[in-house]
Amino acid sequence: METIFFTTMAELATRSMSFLVDRYLKQRAAPTEEERLRSLQRLLLRLRVVVEEADVRLIASQAMLHQLSTLKKEMYRGYYALDIFSCRAHNGEDRRKDHEANNSFIPSDFNPAKRVCLFRGNSRGAGQAKLLEQVLGSVRDTIEDMSEFVIFLSRCPRLHRQPYSMHLLLNKCMFGRQMEMERIMYFLLQEESAPGAGEDLTVLPIIGPSKVGKSTLIEHACEDARVRNHFSQILCFNSDDLKAESVETIRDGGRIKHQNCGMGGGRTLIIIDQLLDIKESLWKRLYSDARCGTVSGSKIIVASRSDKIASFGTTHPLRLQFFTQEAYWYFFKVRTFGSTSAEDHPELTTIAMDIARLLNGCLLGANIYSGLLKANFNLRFWRMALATLGNIHQKNVLLYGERFSDAWEYEEPAYLRRAKKTSSEYFVIFSTYQTCSAETEAEDPKTMSVQDLLFGRVRPPAEFKVRALTSHLPPHYNYMFNCGMQALPKRVE
Repeated sequence: METIFFTTMAELATRSMSFLVDRYLKQRAAPTEEERLRSLQRLLLRLRVVVEEADVRLIASQAMLHQLSTLKKEMYRGYYALDIFSCRAHNGEDRRKDHEANNSFIPSDFNPAKRVCLFRGNSRGAGQAKLLEQVLGSVRDTIEDMSEFVIFLSRCPRLHRQPYSMHLLLNKCMFGRQMEMERIMYFLLQEESAPGAGEDLTVLPIIGPSKVGKSTLIEHACEDARVRNHFSQILCFNSDDLKAESVETIRDGGRIKHQNCGMGGGRTLIIIDQLLDIKESLWKRLYSDARCGTVSGSKIIVASRSDKIASFGTTHPLRLQFFTQEAYWYFFKVRTFGSTSAEDHPELTTIAMDIARLLNGCLLGANIYSGLLKANFNLRFWRMALATLGNIHQKNVLLYGERFSDAWEYEEPAYLRRAKKTSSEYFVIFSTYQTCSAETEAEDPKTMSVQDLLFGRVRPPAEFKVRALTSHLPPHYNYMFNCGMQALPKRVE
């Protein structure tokens, strides 16, 4: 009898335990992909509020700037994943297969240049859910770690009144360069406090590839009121100024960008913006003259693509890199959609992601195409723009191979075909150059807009120029193309 009793009790205990475990597991069932996407969207909104507020605060702490950089990377990564999954969910399985080669990538935790392909076949759902959960968990951890950052951020002074909309902010500020800007400001405004420190003229080298934003970053620093009050004069040299054989001293060339003898204590800021190398003999002459002819506290910023200028610096060089794919997509989306919510236009968002991928990180291309798409906000035009860009990429890859990057900054002639194929000949971009916005090159009758180049009908002359873009940021360069018309090489036809 006692044996039967204990057996019955053990059975009841086992069944009760199984019931409780099953009930607990049901309550803890994994959320669906849609629920994860909604959670990610809410978390990203919280993260975006903090990031946008930080963009209009004067943050002097290098540690806070590093943490802000981390917050931005997570925000870009999160929105990139959210847009990919949202577009795929909207377009359905058939459309997803059509775009799988274009959109089936998620950032890698180990290398921002790599992308982990979403799983296929039977493991597709599990693989996507796992990757989405990784992004969601990473964003959640970032938000949990930013409480102290928010407290310290509230104590940082505002730079100006915030127009709480990122697309308006991008019209006035550089995107994604806050750390670099504060590094320059710290260098420029740092007082020489040590005895005899003023005897040496301090130099900051800025190194980075073409069109990465070196000149724009320097221009923003020079326009800052703190810099203009700190220096009595800002003197600028470019590549043409330094080509002249007569340049022996800083007074033989360059242009005065700012002058206010009543402020700045006589200090001079010298900007040398050089495309390639600076001859060491010329540098020594200029530096020696500047050192003798300027007062204590004067500074030099020298910018170039060449890594050789690092040896000119009295401090560690500032190195600029292109944006990651996630940051580039965020920039392109904000510039393209403006105040319109991309989430309300999933098909346009899908097309925009394909265009951003084909632009391959090119900032000039992003600004050109975002302007075209924003001015023609309709599905038919966007599809035509994507098809045209895809054709440009395909033909030039056949011609040059995988080394072809983009048509707008490629070092060799790039072949283009209009959307409305009015001729068997192709347009060719032979070279890209920039001019000051004050120049009147647009009045030349042989100059046309980039929209007319890609989508127009009028046949241009054999040789012509295209005004691709006038930058909305200082120094407001006009980006121009030297173009012509010729047949596509036979091996590509």
